[in-house]
Amino acid sequence: MKLQDQRYTQYVQRHYISICKKQYGTIPEYLWNDLPDSAILRNDNGKWYAVFMNLEGFKIGLDTKDRVDIMVVKCKPDMISVMTHMKGFLPGYHMDKSNWITILLDGTVQEAKILDFLDMSYDLTDGRIEESIE
Repeated sequence: MKLQDQRYTQYVQRHYISICKKQYGTIPEYLWNDLPDSAILRNDNGKWYAVFMNLEGFKIGLDTKDRVDIMVVKCKPDMISVMTHMKGFLPGYHMDKSNWITILLDGTVQEAKILDFLDMSYDLTDGRIEESIE
């Protein structure tokens, strides 16, 4: 990864992680030595509510080997099929695709919508929102 790309990745992650720290009091965990740009955020009960990663686009179904910044969050199952047809949204990367969604952090999705999905994911993993059973 080029230094310029690495700085952008760090900026994007820090931006959203900073918001989560203020909003929910959570701090990032870096669990994988081989993926130093990947961070998870946990709810108070220990459940993950967000994963931030930088990976090659083809790994998430994009037609590129260029690296992309993503956020994976829990989502209401009935929203996933609709959202994954919209630009900037993909099935959950390395998660249960019926409950998780991937959001590109490249400016395609407006920040307000990203923050809405972070709120939903935090609430879903905290048990505040009844999950629909399919």
